[in-house]
Amino acid sequence: MMHIIKLCVGVATLEELESYREERAHWWGADYGDNVHVHRTRTMPKRRDEIEGQGSIYWVISGVLRARQRIVRLAPATDANGLSCCDIIMSPDLVRVVPRPKGPFQGWRYLDPKEAPPDLGSDADAGGGGSAELAEELARLGLL
Repeated sequence: MMHIIKLCVGVATLEELESYREERAHWWGADYGDNVHVHRTRTMPKRRDEIEGQGSIYWVISGVLRARQRIVRLAPATDANGLSCCDIIMSPDLVRVVPRPKGPFQGWRYLDPKEAPPDLGSDADAGGGGSAELAEELARLGLL
């Protein structure tokens, strides 16, 4: 199993991502059904078999890794300019994770499951009680 980590460009908060993602797939005319969300990226992951149906996409918002969505499928697609790209088809459920600062990078990167932060509220939650605000402040202080 393998995950992907991706910067959420143009979005400042997790709440903004939640409200914004509903309409995004319709920009490209993508229709993968009603119970999924879609993000389009330029390249198909070479480790596709390790990701599809097993991994998640972890979202970095305003320099902090904050949430994940389970990846259902990776679909080859073609953009408006005729260039090949990849549609990342995800479960609509956003799962908050223990916040972790993350520096800038371009595109997406693989994220080994051993390096992935635990979900907030899980038994492995290092945030103490599942408070997103508390966990984010502890991460900012370098205590998580």
